[in-house]
Amino acid sequence: MIVIKWRWLVAAFACIAVLIAVPWYLQSDLVWQTSAGTVSNWGLSFQTEGQPPAGNTDAATLRQWNAHYVGDTSTENGKVLYLTFDAGFENGNTAPILDALKKHNAKATFFLVQHYLESAPDLVKRMVAEGHTVGNHTATHPDMSKITDRDAFAAELSGLETAYQNLMGESLPPLYRPPQGKYSETNLQQAQELGYHTFFWSLAYVDWYVDRQPTREQALSKLTTRVHPGAIVLLHSTSSTNAQILDELLGKWEAMGYRFGTLQELL
Repeated sequence: MIVIKWRWLVAAFACIAVLIAVPWYLQSDLVWQTSAGTVSNWGLSFQTEGQPPAGNTDAATLRQWNAHYVGDTSTENGKVLYLTFDAGFENGNTAPILDALKKHNAKATFFLVQHYLESAPDLVKRMVAEGHTVGNHTATHPDMSKITDRDAFAAELSGLETAYQNLMGESLPPLYRPPQGKYSETNLQQAQELGYHTFFWSLAYVDWYVDRQPTREQALSKLTTRVHPGAIVLLHSTSSTNAQILDELLGKWEAMGYRFGTLQELL
């Protein structure tokens, strides 16, 4: 019995080590059951270069909750990319990102939290003025998978709706992205009942550590070899590397035959 318990202990530590070592956006096997139903961290498995990855929930299943992780994967009307940026705060990198988007006439969705709207209102107004969309990344950026109460879930979304209405004088578009990609089936249903479409992603890389930014070469390699038709691209506008490379990156994608669509096209 002692030996068996020791083996259990070793196995437990091994599981913890995996959770720590694997980036959250690649943890495709982290699925568990709670009172909220199936709870998961959004994750991807890239199997074939140039082809959409497999998500830990398939696109057809997600559609029943008006949720998406990949867009139009056909090439009949050209290859399409959908650009999205997440931001919880501003650190000087959004302006050059907007400059690059404007140069390439590429429209993006910026998933913002309430702090961003209140601390960088001029940038939010610039986003909207230049044809970009602001999406709901919740008011306070909590782990939404832990929220099972419908009113508490709705409050996180309505908090941002109110802040956006106060700033822009118009309603926030019904586009929602769960913070850190953490969600439950209950969350997806709640968002749908509130009139939202939930958006995950099919292309991302580790760009969110502001003090450990990837090099230009690392970023371009990841984002050009894993790109695929219909990719919903997740980047962080707090990334200095993204601010540095975006003009070049958009040009490379265009040279590969891609054009830039909007999430609204998927509704």
